[in-house]
Amino acid sequence: MNDTDTRARARIDLGALRANVAALRAKAPGAAFMAVVKADGYGHGMVPCARAALAAGATWIGVATPEEALAVRAAGIGARVLCWLWTPGGPWRACVEADVDVTVSARWALTAVTEAARAAGRTARVQLKIDAGLGRNGAQPADWPALTAAARAAERAGLIEVTGVWAHFSCADEPGHPAIDRELGVFLRAVRQAEDAGLTPEVRHIANSPGTLTLPEAHFDLVRPGIAMYGISPVPQLGGPADFGLRPVMTLSAHLASVKRVPGGHGVSYGHHYVTPGDTTLALVPLGYADGVPRHASGAGPVLVAGKWRVVAGRVAMDQFVVDLGGDAAGPGDEAVLFGPGDDGEPTAEDWARAAGTIAYEIVTRIGPRVPRTYLDGAAGAVDLGGR
Repeated sequence: MNDTDTRARARIDLGALRANVAALRAKAPGAAFMAVVKADGYGHGMVPCARAALAAGATWIGVATPEEALAVRAAGIGARVLCWLWTPGGPWRACVEADVDVTVSARWALTAVTEAARAAGRTARVQLKIDAGLGRNGAQPADWPALTAAARAAERAGLIEVTGVWAHFSCADEPGHPAIDRELGVFLRAVRQAEDAGLTPEVRHIANSPGTLTLPEAHFDLVRPGIAMYGISPVPQLGGPADFGLRPVMTLSAHLASVKRVPGGHGVSYGHHYVTPGDTTLALVPLGYADGVPRHASGAGPVLVAGKWRVVAGRVAMDQFVVDLGGDAAGPGDEAVLFGPGDDGEPTAEDWARAAGTIAYEIVTRIGPRVPRTYLDGAAGAVDLGGR
């Protein structure tokens, strides 16, 4: 961060991220570790977080889109990269040439990647995905035998190498849900069918963050932590980050833009959904829904200002919101902390999730590009690691 970034900032503790990776690896010591950095590293910065995770022992990087995969390669990261959200006409050849492992969930995608391999003059690395029950991407079990047979034929022709078979849980964040065992069964049958077709995948994987933490039987060859790597519990009903040896990585704060006394009966923000109960002090926090502060947290979102928790007074606007300080003193430029690890009494992303009726994944991921990221690297303090 430079001296002009005074409005707001998101501090990203890469030391905490590395420690989280170590803690998660200890939960699955027999499996390789894929650091999922899609969606700009869940809002934390894709490239700095990928580098930090690799330094902590991750051996794979996971992204959603091929554009994300190519950005990882453009940053000079040479680790194995898997991407999975493909559409017709996507940059198949570019990803083949960049040695990205591409996910195939249907025959049309297999056709696209084999054509890209021919055009590139090289073998494409492919992972086949089964829809074990989530109902999103992945081949239906009825279509799986034909897909694996076609993949094996393409492999014999030297066009592709099938490096993995994988799936994604629908309800791993609800321990004990009957879908978990059912989907594990579908996945295991799909693996057996792939092997029967003559495929020898390098990695079999289904465990996301909650699967990594709570389902050791689902670890297989590789685990894919996402939100847990950033220090947020994927199963808050079982415990917070500290209960799993994790620490939140992002702290979001801003400097107050205005502090003023107003009389009782004064309306605050659009629609006057909050009216001051008496003479009081209002402080203006220069962050709004354009920065990712959820409008659904109007009247409820917690903020630490002047040593105490406050809540958003009235509606969250596009660029700003107000808190009522009561009789407490503050001044322009004082810090307002929206969320962080909670060490100094500040709210957490989970607190904001409850206030907005959502999940903490959304709270951190939606923090937008108007908020600069400052990367802290342990004892080294703030460093520029190429983030936005």
